[in-house]
Amino acid sequence: MSTPIKTEEKGTRQVVAMSGGVDSSVAAALLAEAGHDVVGVTLNLAGDTSRCCSLDDVEDARRVAEELGIRFFVANYTERFQAEVIEDFAVSYLEGRTPIPCVACNKSFKFDYLMERASVFGAEHVATGHYARLTTNAETGAKELRRPRDLQKDQTYFLFQLDQDQLARISFPLGELTKQEVRERAADLGLAGAHKPESQEICFVPDGDYASVVERVRPEAKSHRGQFVDTKGQVLGEHRGVHRFTVGQRHGLGISSDRKLYVLKIIAEQQQIVVGDAQDLDAMSAWVDEVHWISGQTPEAPVRARVQVRYRHTGVPATLNPEEGGRVRVEFDEPVRAVAPGQAAVFYDLESEDDARGQIVIGGGWLSGRGPS
Repeated sequence: MSTPIKTEEKGTRQVVAMSGGVDSSVAAALLAEAGHDVVGVTLNLAGDTSRCCSLDDVEDARRVAEELGIRFFVANYTERFQAEVIEDFAVSYLEGRTPIPCVACNKSFKFDYLMERASVFGAEHVATGHYARLTTNAETGAKELRRPRDLQKDQTYFLFQLDQDQLARISFPLGELTKQEVRERAADLGLAGAHKPESQEICFVPDGDYASVVERVRPEAKSHRGQFVDTKGQVLGEHRGVHRFTVGQRHGLGISSDRKLYVLKIIAEQQQIVVGDAQDLDAMSAWVDEVHWISGQTPEAPVRARVQVRYRHTGVPATLNPEEGGRVRVEFDEPVRAVAPGQAAVFYDLESEDDARGQIVIGGGWLSGRGPS
């Protein structure tokens, strides 16, 4: 049994991450309206080359803070963001993985570094505009991360690395609201970002051209060449670098064939792209490394869960088999298509599906490949 975590006592100081968008703006407004001492902080991450946290966004956030009458500060983390997120993004592609930089950004910048700033301001709590909910387990006292009311905006997939100490200091003011309600609230308040469009792309890849970002960060990638091979090792053509492909990709391969071919596997050390038929993408199991359990406790026995292997994946029931070294072997109840190394596998508690408060995130980690059939 779980009960909602109430918003902190009226009048507490809370630092709110403000991106300049409608979600974080309304989150700040709701807390200010509730009587909290709100401090808005914008993290300047990717400079003016980004659609998120750019210099324009900083000014949008500043205007909203003025409208709300709250204090506002800008924290410059561009060098750290370059080293910890963008560099890792490029290296991951060159090593044949498909990274999710938003997870690292959320963990390190939206929470770790934001909490550091909160301490400077004498605030114990931080808040963001993420669509997620928090509850506390009545029996164990552990904090629980749950899907939001608006499942179309669910962002828990990107938050699986949060720990108990962090969850005790976080609030998600939008967890009980739909996106439409958030926009309506922003309009009612006359906030500048009420109708600001959303970006569905990675913030530092605004045009969707991942390969060019990799080549800018790692110029040596421009000279990489390799071969397409089928599952029997037969050469089907040449390509211009493994950083241009991801498992499950069909379009843009540049292979002349009388059948539809998909990327099945990327062997970076040999610069090989293995292609095959759609059914060859189905996996009944997968390996997940660097698993983080939100409770802080690694299960001693297999666990049943719903496993989501990419952001828009609906997830499938599966059995989690914890192994040594923080690894889990996931056995799916039904075939899962395009298990891509580098993507996150997030685990949701099956028993909480019928709970009116929604599914609980129990943990997650990084897909390292298909498991045994």
